[in-house]
Amino acid sequence: MESLAAPRISNTMKAPLLIVLGLVALACGATAGQSVKVPIKPMEKAPMRKDRVVKTEAQWKKVLSPAAFEVLRKDGTDPAFDSPFHDNHAKGDYYCAGCGLLIFSSDNKFDSGTGWPSFWKPIKLDNVWYRRDGSAGMDRIEVRCARCDGHLGHVFDDGPQPTGLRYCLNGSALKFVKK
Repeated sequence: MESLAAPRISNTMKAPLLIVLGLVALACGATAGQSVKVPIKPMEKAPMRKDRVVKTEAQWKKVLSPAAFEVLRKDGTDPAFDSPFHDNHAKGDYYCAGCGLLIFSSDNKFDSGTGWPSFWKPIKLDNVWYRRDGSAGMDRIEVRCARCDGHLGHVFDDGPQPTGLRYCLNGSALKFVKK
C-alpha cells in the first residue's frame, strides 16, 4: 500500500529549498526580519457578513480545483509565472474562485514583474480583509476574501500610485470574467 505521508526533506535538500523560498519571498517583496509598512489594519478574524459562505473541507474539495483548494483553504502559493492571469491584459473583473465575490478589476491591474497577478486596489475595501502573516520568517500582510475567508495573497507597500500598494495574488484564488 502506498503511503500518503508527506515526503521527507533530506538535509542535502534543505539548503537549496531555503534558497528557492528566499527568492520567492524577495520576488514577492518581503525579506526575512523586515516589516512591511502597509497602511492597512490587520484583523484577528474575518469580519461578519450576512452573505458569509461557510463550508466543510470536504465541501470545498468538491467545488474547487486542487490548486484552488490548496491556495484558498490551505494558504498555499502558486508558483511564480504559473498563472495565466499574471500576463492577462484583457479587460474584465476578477472574482474569488471560492465564493464568486467580485474582488479586483483589470482597471487596477499592473505588471509588477513578480510573476503573480498584481493590483493597486480592490474593487471595494469591504470585499477583502487583512491579517498578519509571520510565516517563512517574514512579516507580511495577508489578503483574504471577506465572504468565504479564502487566502488570496499578500499586500505590499511597493506598488504604483495612487495607493502605493501591490496586491500580489494567487491566480488559483481568482476567476476572471472578460468584459
